Amino acid sequence: MPRLIKQGQITSDAWLPPVADAATAPDPHLPNLSQWLSLADKSGSAVQLEPGDGIAELLPALDAIELVAVNFPLFTDGRGFSYARDLREHGYRGELRAVGAFLPDQMHYLRRCGFDAFQFNDESRLEEGLRQLDIFSEHYQGAMDEPRPLFRRRS
Repeated sequence: MPRLIKQGQITSDAWLPPVADAATAPDPHLPNLSQWLSLADKSGSAVQLEPGDGIAELLPALDAIELVAVNFPLFTDGRGFSYARDLREHGYRGELRAVGAFLPDQMHYLRRCGFDAFQFNDESRLEEGLRQLDIFSEHYQGAMDEPRPLFRRRS
């Protein structure tokens, strides 16, 4: 079972990565966007977005989706940060998982954009990733995890 950071701790997870042929895929696997779109019943579903997919096709079913995984094939590809922010701004409340080649140094910012679970390609980075989540104690600007800027939070 793959391991990831979820709810502030390292845990195992049963979801396997997407495969090209959904008919021969092991269960449970994350469907890619085209496989997800072909599902007749989207309640309780999960989907993995790739760079370039966008979120527009998910918007009508946000309340039905349990898990949205956003793949970061390269740590330099920042589209996933925007996907997370856009999903949260449109009201998505389910699990939002970053998967792939992001760096532990990016985790704090991934969480600020709305991610709440993190699955590295390299599981040896889990401990450092967990440490990076709490590296900053305060933020001046607002973000998805705390919309009010510091001057608004002071009484």
